[in-house]
Amino acid sequence: MARASLYQPFEIIYKELDECPMSEHRQNFFELVYIVNGTGKHSINKNQFTYHPGNMFLITPDDQHSFAIQETTQFYFIRFSDIYIKSRKEQEGRDAEWIRRMEYILRNASHQPGCILCNPGDKVLVKALINSITTELVNRSLYHQELISQLVNTMITIVARNIAMTMPEKVSDSTGNTVMDIINYIQENIYTPDLLRIESIGAHFGISEGYLGRYFKKHTGESLQQYITNFKLKLVEMRLQHSDMRINEIVAELGFTDESHLNRLFKKHKGLSPTGFRKQFVLENV
Repeated sequence: MARASLYQPFEIIYKELDECPMSEHRQNFFELVYIVNGTGKHSINKNQFTYHPGNMFLITPDDQHSFAIQETTQFYFIRFSDIYIKSRKEQEGRDAEWIRRMEYILRNASHQPGCILCNPGDKVLVKALINSITTELVNRSLYHQELISQLVNTMITIVARNIAMTMPEKVSDSTGNTVMDIINYIQENIYTPDLLRIESIGAHFGISEGYLGRYFKKHTGESLQQYITNFKLKLVEMRLQHSDMRINEIVAELGFTDESHLNRLFKKHKGLSPTGFRKQFVLENV
């Protein structure tokens, strides 16, 4: 599979395309993709989403994605690397802790595909920022590079805020670094059940199993097992809505015991079986 690379802290690319120049691929950088005009579908990590003007997608390192263009589409690609985020951390010492959390939030977005802007007001703000970036790129007035950098910083912060809105309710700016690292570990290893056992997590972080459970619940409001199960069920919802994976394939991918195990958990979670949930989603979106 092709892998795209970025050789500078950040870059901005505008393209008008009738077809995607790359097949499904991975990359080693973060990428914000803003849809100016046009329609089509975005496939990411086995999920597929219809895109429209005003949508913004975040692709994180190692996401697997591609675009299928239906109507000629104008894209803005804003690409930035870990180096860019770390350089901000060094330049803005008093905000280093917030920037660290923002880096964590951005990395965890890979499991929340679809348009990243869930706050309606931020869609308006991002559109204005894109228009301002366009003006600076075209006119190239004095200090245009510095202004573009600040506009990109603002956009990344807005995206981080939207992702944070979907995180566990008790995870906030006051949450300790360790619990954020544990959540990150769980999400990174969600497809490897053996690594999600409490003894494995405890060993990885050097924390006793008893203390780990109490610590995690104190900071998130959920037990470790509740968090892992709820997170898996959110991924199941995504698969049912935006992929053609069969139920047994979802069971195998996410490490459920069998289909009856998934059916029982999902019905408790959503009030419907996975098959019923998928049928309802299709009917509502005909």
